[in-house]
Amino acid sequence: MNRTDLSNIMHNAWGFVRRNGFTLSEALKQAWLLFKLKAKMRCGIVRFYYRKVDGSIREAWGTLADRLVPATLGTGRRPNPTVQTYYDTEREEWRCFKIANLLNVA
Repeated sequence: MNRTDLSNIMHNAWGFVRRNGFTLSEALKQAWLLFKLKAKMRCGIVRFYYRKVDGSIREAWGTLADRLVPATLGTGRRPNPTVQTYYDTEREEWRCFKIANLLNVA
C-alpha cells in the first residue's frame, strides 16, 4: 500500500458521497471493499457479490490476473469510473458492475 492507493480510496469515497448520496462512513467502507476486491482479483480468482441493476443479487467468480485472462485489444472507449470490469471465469467473458452496488468479497 502506498500514497497513490490511499489517494484512490479517498477519491472513490468522495465519488460515492457525491454521486450516490452515501455518508462518508458508508463511502469509506465501500471504497475499501472495492480496493480489497481489486487487489485480490489481480492475484487470482475471487468470489464476490453485487446487486444488479434490476435489484437481484449476483454471485460472481472473477479475476483481473494477467495469466488468467485472454489477450485483449483496446476498444477505443473511455473508461467509466462508476463501473468495475472483470473477467468472469464461469462464463469466460468480460463483465462489469456498478461499484456502488458491490456487497461482499468472499
